[in-house]
Amino acid sequence: MAVGILLISHNQVGAELINTARQMLSCYTLPTKVISIGIHDDRDAIKLKLQQTLDETEQGQGTLILTDMFGSTPSNIACDVSERHDVRIVSGLNLPMLIRVLNYPNLSLDELENKAITGGQEGVARCHHTGCTS
Repeated sequence: MAVGILLISHNQVGAELINTARQMLSCYTLPTKVISIGIHDDRDAIKLKLQQTLDETEQGQGTLILTDMFGSTPSNIACDVSERHDVRIVSGLNLPMLIRVLNYPNLSLDELENKAITGGQEGVARCHHTGCTS
């Protein structure tokens, strides 16, 4: 059994990131789902979809929810389930965060939450014409 991964994002941000990660990684074993939220989507319908998707993703080890931007609709909807003991939520989704998480399929929910945070932070660097630095 593995931790489930759920991306909740504006439009197709999460779908594009998971598609890119799939192309970059030869394989990964964590079950992943994406909820894309459009500007005209009904908030109650999205909340219902979140509950259904959590049920589909759950394999006994919990679910890590990654949202694109803290304080936005995807993040706020994810917060509706933040009191569940089997859910962790990390905002600021980026490709380095996602790749880091997918590379550690045997970690616990708490450990994957930490990998998401460090992967996202370490994936941000300032690039100069003389080279990149973190």
